[in-house]
Amino acid sequence: MISYKNVSTNGKILINFIKNLNMGLFSFFFKNNTQKIKAFLEQNAVILDVRTKQEWNEGHIANAMHIPLSDLKNHVEEIKKLNKPVIVHCKSGARSARATKLLKFYKIEAVNGGGLADLKLLIA
Repeated sequence: MISYKNVSTNGKILINFIKNLNMGLFSFFFKNNTQKIKAFLEQNAVILDVRTKQEWNEGHIANAMHIPLSDLKNHVEEIKKLNKPVIVHCKSGARSARATKLLKFYKIEAVNGGGLADLKLLIA
């Protein structure tokens, strides 16, 4: 017999495991973007960090532009005026996927750079 206590405990363990996954897993999902990211870098792309202000303050890529995902729609015209391709990243790649989709909707050339840790390795 399975008790609710065990299910609850096992559920918490699973959630904590998922939260603490190595960002390398996300590289697996975004690896097809590697060549596009490199090409964008050669074109002097803007690196856009869509994480929260708190996450940004904990560390970020030098010279990156910071616009939290929640504010991105209000800055579309500002980004368009830069007239450069955009590499979008967050912590894991999920928020940057949504941001990339939004930018593409507004005809801005953008690629999902995935998570911060992996993008740092790629651009180093």
